[in-house]
Amino acid sequence: MADIMGVYLMPHPPVIIPEVGKGAEKRVQKTIDALYECCEEIALQAPKTIVIITPHGPLINDCLTVMSKEKLEGNLSRFGAPMVSASLDIDTILTNEIVYYANLRKIPCLGLDDELAFEYGISTSLDWGALVPLYFILKKYREFKLVHVTVPMLSNEVLYKFGMAIQEAIKSKDSGYNLIIVCSGDLSHVLSVNGPYGYHPKGHVLDREVIELIKAGNVKGLLELDKDLVEEGKECGLRSLIIGMGTLEGYNFISRVLSYEGPFGVGYAVASVKPKIKSSYESISGKLSVKNNDKHDSNKTDNPYVLLARKSLEYYLMTKKILKVDAQGLESDMLTKRAGVFVSIKKGGKLRGCIGTITATRKNIAEEIIYNSVSSGTEDTRFKPIEMNELEELVFSVDVLSESYPVKTLKDLDAKRYGVIVRSGQRTGLLLPDIEGVNTPEEQVEIAVEKAGIKADESYTIERFEIKRHK
Repeated sequence: MADIMGVYLMPHPPVIIPEVGKGAEKRVQKTIDALYECCEEIALQAPKTIVIITPHGPLINDCLTVMSKEKLEGNLSRFGAPMVSASLDIDTILTNEIVYYANLRKIPCLGLDDELAFEYGISTSLDWGALVPLYFILKKYREFKLVHVTVPMLSNEVLYKFGMAIQEAIKSKDSGYNLIIVCSGDLSHVLSVNGPYGYHPKGHVLDREVIELIKAGNVKGLLELDKDLVEEGKECGLRSLIIGMGTLEGYNFISRVLSYEGPFGVGYAVASVKPKIKSSYESISGKLSVKNNDKHDSNKTDNPYVLLARKSLEYYLMTKKILKVDAQGLESDMLTKRAGVFVSIKKGGKLRGCIGTITATRKNIAEEIIYNSVSSGTEDTRFKPIEMNELEELVFSVDVLSESYPVKTLKDLDAKRYGVIVRSGQRTGLLLPDIEGVNTPEEQVEIAVEKAGIKADESYTIERFEIKRHK
């Protein structure tokens, strides 16, 4: 099982980078030293992936966006330092998992690629909210992929729940797939008259409260900060931090504030939160107003074939994209063997969709399941396409077909054990075995002939096959 090795709060003022600050960065040396201390710690932990949460990335309405393109690039040219740049590979598998689990919780979240960004007229370049922390991380460690999250103005409850969705996505990965969460953001922007928004006395109050809550590990306190205080304090890091703390839901942890200063009228805090073990304390999520919405209890299964079928259709309905094969949690046969596959979907005990392939058409069984599940849910012409609000009521089964063999007489058939295929020229009809209401080979063949459109006076051949049914 994968795990989160640490959550870090890092400020993102470009001025702390020498190529931008040109000497002014010396006024925030404590912040720089603390950042390097965090980055050295990250390097020792050697995470496979770093999830960076920024308030300054591309936004689509009030929706969390997770970059889903293969690579992200950007520089600080808008701050006069085009030489400060980064090009990082995206962990697309984890990105897709995060979008999946977020939407499962009814949290607005989109995977953002170039096509969607063009449609909305927004950039997919690395923003300074990500680039500044990455500048320091890359000085110490480079062997990681990136997950880039942009956080909008959503409620603390929704953001915390999104952090929990990230935890769920991470927990679905193999052991050794360890991660770091970086919460990018500054604290109050109204600490002095020379600050970006002038001075407000609540700025210092806000920063003092946030720092004390981090030191105390008081997540509930962060969630319940006075809204007027937060608004008047003009911060941009609290939302990122709340998501980060949501990823540690259910854990004990040790939190440290490594530095805090605000010489430019903006509060810069560097902090680390290190999880220890799952705790027995009352879950914070249980006190939040946002419901879990995890309504699959009536259809629990640990069968990887069925889980993949359900996940494939859910992912397609949420993203309009085909799920990529991820070896995590799949049996070896699903990845190494090829076969025809039928995916059946029922609702309230009645068929809601069933489409499959007689022989293999994809690279492996897993891919066959993914495509056929989507087809069953959206292309079976006997039914209207399945909609999102039906997902929790659906029951999936997956039939993996063996090779078929010709039979000479109906005595070679068994309606419970064998499925049948009838062929006449280019026309083919198939019926799976052990279908409710179909009790004899004669009934099987009659239905298959009708499905193929073969007339009563036409000749046809019969084949039989076996299945392994997963439900």
